[in-house]
Amino acid sequence: MRRTLQGTFSHTMTSPLLRPDTPSPKPPPPIKDRRRPAWSEFRHAYPGILATMGLAVLLLLAIDGWLVYKRMKYEREIARLRAGMTAVERRRVDVEVASNERKLQMIVELARRQALGDKDLHLSVAVDSGVMHLAREGAMLRNMVAHVGPERWVGTAPDTVQMAAPRGSRTIERVLDESAAWEVPRWVYTDRGVPVPEERTLKGALGPAAVLLTGGTVIYTMPTVGPLNDSSYVMPGSVRVRTDDLQAVLPNLKPGMTVYFY
Repeated sequence: MRRTLQGTFSHTMTSPLLRPDTPSPKPPPPIKDRRRPAWSEFRHAYPGILATMGLAVLLLLAIDGWLVYKRMKYEREIARLRAGMTAVERRRVDVEVASNERKLQMIVELARRQALGDKDLHLSVAVDSGVMHLAREGAMLRNMVAHVGPERWVGTAPDTVQMAAPRGSRTIERVLDESAAWEVPRWVYTDRGVPVPEERTLKGALGPAAVLLTGGTVIYTMPTVGPLNDSSYVMPGSVRVRTDDLQAVLPNLKPGMTVYFY
């Protein structure tokens, strides 16, 4: 019995599992902290991005506030005017407004149908979509981005005129290149808030290329001189397109050609 226990003890002491020269197992790697960085760390790491986002949010809020203010102002003015009318006058005004809206819808739809069926080369401008096409019988030969001027009352009271986005059909009167001069109307300077110069006829005032239409509508490009030299401003009642687009189609435009606005 003693030999057996002694043999077992000796075997256990000499077992490879308990040898002193056997390396101990490596500890498991530490668990990485996968938590997201705190807001203060993000703010210090990206100050420029946060500042830009903050300015953009403030700008959007300011625009929204201005639009709400203008809407409330218009609603108060309409309410004041209607309060001074009799019931018969209010009904007549409502009927006229509804009639004008239907008339405008008919003009727009008629211009669109005429543009689709016109077999001659023509220009068509989708006012709400901001696109101008060089087309023939429904085939779009070139599509161009178009910026349509906003509706606005221009001039000095009592001599004021309402400039609205063109609708219906117009005819090309003149095609201008970069060497042509154009007399800038007085109301353009007034609308821009700059003094009216004595000499208002400027070469290149409508950019390197422009098209003058009947009714006073102008299709022009970005100029480098004159009051229209501002990318954020589009002349009311007119259309501004990119220079390369208008110059590309300019050889195809002739006086008498039809331009549809719908």
